[in-house]
Amino acid sequence: MNKYSASHFGSAFPVTPHELSPTRTVPSHIVPPPYASTGYVGNPPMVLTLHDEDTISRMRASCRLARQILDLACLHAKPGVTTDEIDEIVHEAIIAAGAYPSPLNYSGFPKSLCSSINEVICHGIPDSRPLQDGDIVSFDVSCFLDGVHGDNCGTVTVGDVDEAGVRLVKAAEEGLMAGINAVEPEGCLTSIGAAIHDVADSYGYSSVRKYCGHGVGELFHTPPFVKHFRNSDKCMLMPGMIFTIEPMFVEGNQASITWDDNWTAATVDGGRAAQFEHTILVTDDGFEILTISD
Repeated sequence: MNKYSASHFGSAFPVTPHELSPTRTVPSHIVPPPYASTGYVGNPPMVLTLHDEDTISRMRASCRLARQILDLACLHAKPGVTTDEIDEIVHEAIIAAGAYPSPLNYSGFPKSLCSSINEVICHGIPDSRPLQDGDIVSFDVSCFLDGVHGDNCGTVTVGDVDEAGVRLVKAAEEGLMAGINAVEPEGCLTSIGAAIHDVADSYGYSSVRKYCGHGVGELFHTPPFVKHFRNSDKCMLMPGMIFTIEPMFVEGNQASITWDDNWTAATVDGGRAAQFEHTILVTDDGFEILTISD
C-alpha cells in the first residue's frame, strides 16, 4: 500500500487542457517515417529484431540527437514558459539537425513533443498552459534520423518544488537505472520489471502498468514490450536487441484515465507522476545506454 493518502499528494491545481497552436510543418528535404503524411501506423511485426552493426551505428546517432534535444527541452522548463513554446524549440532543433520529430502525426499526435505535467502520466500534448512554480514535467523526445528512431524521456522540477515532488522524481530515475542494470545477455526480460518494482516499493510509490517500454529501430514501437512491474514474461535478452526502458512512478493509484483528446493519460486520483526513459542496446558483455548525455 502507498503510504501517502490522497490529502498528501498532488498539485494544488489540476492540469486542464489549454489552447493548441497549429500543427508545425516539416521541410520537404527531411526524410520522414512512413506514417508522417497519413498518421497510419499499423500493427508492428511480432518478431524480435537483432540489429546489425549498420543499424546500431545509425541508432547511436539518432539516440545521441534525441538526448541532446531532451536536454534542450529540460533547460527551458521554467515558470511562465508554455509547453507549446518548448515544443516549438524542440521541433526547430530536430529539423535543424536534419531529423524528423517522431511523435508528429504518429497515429495523429499533433505535436513534436510529449509534455506531461504533474498528474499527467504520459502523452501530454503541448499547449498554451504556462509552467508554474512547483510543477514537475516530463518531456518525451524522439527523433527519426537516417531511417531509425531515437527515444528518451526525463522529468524535471520547475521552480520551487515541494520535497514530495523532488522525492518522486528521484525515485523514478532510480527505478530506470535499476531496470537498466538488470539487463544482461542471456538474462530474462522479467528481471527488468522486478528491479523497477523493487524501487517503487522501497519508496512507497506505484509503477504504472498500462504503458511499457518497447523495441525501437527502423520502427518506432516493436517487441520486446518491457513491463515496469513484476511479471512472468519469458524472453531471453540477446546481443543486438534494442529497446526502451521507461518506468512511470505515481504517488497514488497507478490506474489512469484518458482525456477527450485520446492521448493525455492522467492519474485517477490526482497523484503526480514522474517518468524517465533510455534506449538500451544489449551487448555481448552487458548493455549500452544509447541515449546517454555526452
